[in-house]
Amino acid sequence: MRKIAFLRSVRIQRADPYVQQAVRGLAADGIEAGLFHTSGTVGDEDFPGHRERLDRGVTPRELADAVAAWGADAAVSISLPCENALRDAAAKTFLDAVGIPTVMTPLAATMLLVDKWETKQLCKRAGLLVPDGFRVDSDLLAGRGLPVPGYRDALRAQAERIGYPLMSKPVWDSTSMGIRTLRSPTDLDAYLDVHRAPDPALPGAVSQAVSAVVEKVVEGDLCSVDIVGHPGSYQVLPLCWTGRAGAEPVFTFADLRWCGPREEADAAFAEVARTLEDFCGSLGVRGSVNVDMVHTGGRFVILEINPRIGGATTLSCAASDTNTFASLARMARGLPLPEGTAQRVGWAIEFLAEDGIPPAVVVELRRRVRVVTAHELVIDGTSHGDIVVITLAEGEENRTVRALTELHEATGFPAAEVMAKITSLLNR
Repeated sequence: MRKIAFLRSVRIQRADPYVQQAVRGLAADGIEAGLFHTSGTVGDEDFPGHRERLDRGVTPRELADAVAAWGADAAVSISLPCENALRDAAAKTFLDAVGIPTVMTPLAATMLLVDKWETKQLCKRAGLLVPDGFRVDSDLLAGRGLPVPGYRDALRAQAERIGYPLMSKPVWDSTSMGIRTLRSPTDLDAYLDVHRAPDPALPGAVSQAVSAVVEKVVEGDLCSVDIVGHPGSYQVLPLCWTGRAGAEPVFTFADLRWCGPREEADAAFAEVARTLEDFCGSLGVRGSVNVDMVHTGGRFVILEINPRIGGATTLSCAASDTNTFASLARMARGLPLPEGTAQRVGWAIEFLAEDGIPPAVVVELRRRVRVVTAHELVIDGTSHGDIVVITLAEGEENRTVRALTELHEATGFPAAEVMAKITSLLNR
């Protein structure tokens, strides 16, 4: 094997520093890595290998052709969010057909997992807990296709059965986009009205509403887990805690995100992890999946299972001293992976600096604590400031709080609200 292609749809900086480590590891074995990406600019410091920028609207066939033209012997999908994972799964069908095996969940399974309603049904059949809910079909509400006069009333009856508040989320969107809270029957009616067919007198008028899953609001602690591998060999990475779940939707990176000791929750998750491994095996998952959950009342309720790497992959790698990108590259080479649950080796904490961080402050931060990464967070072309991940060993909590407190007093970074959350977390 001489060349491995990495397929990417968002800025590669979000994979810092683990993708660089994986690429350098391949180079040490005489294998060239190539990045085929559709977003952002990439330099040698971001990806020390072949780099090829493709149009954001590249088709799966065009993507596969570009990879084949480069002469790849294998390919790995590291794209997100889910619509781009689907693109890569479709590209996999073309690449596999010409003898370029691609580490990505097969297309049929990917199409099920990117559909939140289908995922919910699969989870229930596997014995996993999910919020009670129902599907809203925008075509039926708008009167497109088969007329179903009772459909709107049927949805109202479902909502009454479950009880308010409810949360609506698009069947196909991800990263917390398009979520809406429905607190009452009045809210539900207003929401359903959006799906009505547009005035036919308006030329070219179409409804902008999309099909959705409406489900009971589950309150608790948001968490996620990445699972990497293939049928018969999966590694479950540590749980990452990403905020609070409730009636109000929040930006994915708004809260402190962390991976660290939480003994009761870790023990309760062990059985769920085994069920998720069986679930992945039954679907033929190959590569990485990210599972979003709510921990409430000692139980884990599944919100989504995304057929791709996750937004907290850096956290789980940092806390467990693993490298998901290197693991995916090993899969591309046909090499074995560790199995079971990856053990934590300490804490990993991620937080957002919305106003950015001056370079001099980054230097000082690195002098005081162990910094995994500090880079700009760009989503759909919009900057959200700088994202920072730090690590510490258990037993270093007090020293880390003191170091960050001194930095805050000298520079104002981290912000007071972030500093308070870190202090509370590490002093609990």
